Amino acid sequence: MSTDRLYKAQTRFLFHAHIKIKISVFYPDSVFDMLFAVLEKIDREYNSYQSGSYIDLINKSAGCFVDVNGETADILKKVIFLSNFFEGAYDITIMPLIRLWGFYKEHQHKVPSPEEINAIKPLVDYRKIEILDNKVRIAEGQEIITGSFIKAYAVDKLIEKMKETGISDAIINAGGSTIYALNDEAHPSWEIITRSPGNESLLFNLKMANCCYSTSSQSKTHINIEGKQYGHILNPVTGYPSLNKQVGIVSDSCIVGDIVSTGLFNETPEGFLKKMDSLSKYYKLEGYIMNEDGGVTCSEGFRYYHNSL
Repeated sequence: MSTDRLYKAQTRFLFHAHIKIKISVFYPDSVFDMLFAVLEKIDREYNSYQSGSYIDLINKSAGCFVDVNGETADILKKVIFLSNFFEGAYDITIMPLIRLWGFYKEHQHKVPSPEEINAIKPLVDYRKIEILDNKVRIAEGQEIITGSFIKAYAVDKLIEKMKETGISDAIINAGGSTIYALNDEAHPSWEIITRSPGNESLLFNLKMANCCYSTSSQSKTHINIEGKQYGHILNPVTGYPSLNKQVGIVSDSCIVGDIVSTGLFNETPEGFLKKMDSLSKYYKLEGYIMNEDGGVTCSEGFRYYHNSL
């Protein structure tokens, strides 16, 4: 949708991603410091990769209860509630399995054996996370990874801050995997171009307003073993990387969209549609899945956002 408004943007590196905030040119540059401060606080306090964060402390004290604040407990409760929809296919305690596959090693020389995978799989179980008021404990040997939800949670909090301060027209691009379009009557929608993984051909031209586009893709992070590429999105049930290529979700909550896009990554097209129907009873969301062969299956309401198929 065309608009006569002028915009300016800043990009900063947080959550291991480049995050771009675009707002009206009439705001002073100091507004960017205020907005990025929201993201920086969440990155510092809840990102599992940040030493000293609440999640890092939980991981380092596996087997023991750790004192946390109320927000940590609330975040984990929300993630656990959503995890229950996926029958084990989404699990934030998957980090030991990710490490086994070599995603945090300089060199990985072999695919893990079935015996190695089966030895690790008992550690991957979000149901072992215990939350008692403001105390959290994971089982010994477990490790939480926040990559599939904490950046999205931060964008949700950023949108809340924007609305509180009267910003009604903006777009946030958090590493390409979480994009939120904030709109008002004068600028009814933002246009978001989505592309196929690998060849970068046009997939969808989305028109979005006051909602989030979340995407998970196997092309973004991978390892190569004996000439074969393995994507970073693993199936906690099987222990192996998913063969699907991409999932995209449009929702009104970034954390919901990001978790759903990861949780549905291991589904068949039929399973994807069934799960989307189940989830739509609780959340407003639509989306698509691209399988190993590049075939795309969309939920019924996804056509509302695009005219690309």
